[in-house]
Amino acid sequence: MSTSTVAKAKGFKHSKPGLWLSIGTTAFGAIGIAKDVRKARDESDTLKLINALVGAAALITGTALLVRELRRLGDDDVLLG
Repeated sequence: MSTSTVAKAKGFKHSKPGLWLSIGTTAFGAIGIAKDVRKARDESDTLKLINALVGAAALITGTALLVRELRRLGDDDVLLG
């Protein structure tokens, strides 16, 4: 990969479309965590349940950070036109 390609990729990550994509992929993580919680409850496995809940907390925090970054961008994103 050339330097300009890497720079474009990093720029996309901090653009509105890039942040929306990150939020969308995080939503798929929520599906996995919900399955883990359900399985832990079915098996009455406290340790697995704690692990799933900590994962859920990390997912929520990550999503909140992405939303904050999205709000900070405001209408200044040149990719949206």
